[in-house]
Amino acid sequence: MEFTNDLIQQCRQQFPALQRVVDGQQAIFLDGPAGTQVPQRVMDAMVHYLSHCNANHGGLFPTSMESDLMLAEAHRALADFLGVDDPDEVVFGANMTSLTFALARSLARTWSAGDEIVVTRLDHDANVSPWVLAAQDAGATVRFVDLRPDDYTLDLEALRNSLSEKTRLVAVGCASNASGGINPVQDICRWAHDAGSLVFLDAVHYAPHRLIDVPAWDCDFLACSTYKFFGPHVGVCWGRRALLEELTAYKVRPAENQLPDKWMTGTQNHEGIAGALAAVHYLADLGCQLKDQDDLSRREALQVAFAAIEQYETELARQLLEGLNAIPQVKIWGIDDLDRLEERVPTVSITHETLTSAELAERLGQEGIFSWHGNYYALEFTESLGLEPAGMLRIGLVHYNTADEVKRLLTCLADCSPSS
Repeated sequence: MEFTNDLIQQCRQQFPALQRVVDGQQAIFLDGPAGTQVPQRVMDAMVHYLSHCNANHGGLFPTSMESDLMLAEAHRALADFLGVDDPDEVVFGANMTSLTFALARSLARTWSAGDEIVVTRLDHDANVSPWVLAAQDAGATVRFVDLRPDDYTLDLEALRNSLSEKTRLVAVGCASNASGGINPVQDICRWAHDAGSLVFLDAVHYAPHRLIDVPAWDCDFLACSTYKFFGPHVGVCWGRRALLEELTAYKVRPAENQLPDKWMTGTQNHEGIAGALAAVHYLADLGCQLKDQDDLSRREALQVAFAAIEQYETELARQLLEGLNAIPQVKIWGIDDLDRLEERVPTVSITHETLTSAELAERLGQEGIFSWHGNYYALEFTESLGLEPAGMLRIGLVHYNTADEVKRLLTCLADCSPSS
């Protein structure tokens, strides 16, 4: 079960944005790490919600009851997406950053002077600053885990050495939004739990590329954002029921104190949640189509879809890295060994000998190739490697990208890098 050219084109036809043309050439969207494009069904779901059952939560009239049915189904769908059985452990919010700050504030109430929090220099700042600030509030100590200088992956030995009986939380990403490197989170969770620590996983960048498996990883909290996996701007946070029930949530007094409402402050973005539900259905339907079987459970279908996505994206990454390695003026900040592709997602950040990341992004943009420049909030990464203020150019592939698009990108980068 793998992607064929026909299936890729069928997928692409579902994304209206991919039909955009720039100066007579079809646009190439390589900006997915900052937010993927969305299929038509996601837009339709949001419009349908606003047109037919737009109402607040908990009313005793048809539109509110229909809205609540949709919300309940969305919790179940995201539980399937994460691999968990309890939909009440799934919390929606504005975005991963807001949800993480809220959780950090609550966890900080359980910390005191002498406690230690472990964060990394590989992470997006949304998985660093919330914990650093919460630790400051509690008088706890923050320990930073550095990068390996050879491949810019996380120094796992240093991480293990940072753990002790004082550690209260380890915050780490599943995949880097800067280098694309995948962390061995199952091992990290085991090491942290052996030390008596909780673990918070940032799966934002992992979610569009690989199957999230909360039970296998055995984390305590996990967050992601649906706009990174073909949905609208909605954040998702999962936590163990016992912890979510035990911790204090900062919220208004009349609000329900039962899960999942306890952790969802204010009226949620219902139309966005409807779109998030549709995004999960898009991926699940892709799995059913790949297996030519309509009776798969949602989780089974997602497993099929992500197995095919991983295989397809790995080949795109191979093509991209081979081409970049052939351009002498380009440096790759991450794993570039083609025998280690299973250790990364197809997100590649580069610098150029003579062009800044902004200049490179502008030249590509003029050719209809959309990519990001700067640090993408991976501030610890760029600062520790001396890449500020220019940062890097980030190339992000997802399953709606094609080999022809990668070829066109490489041609443009080569044209920007004439031989001396």
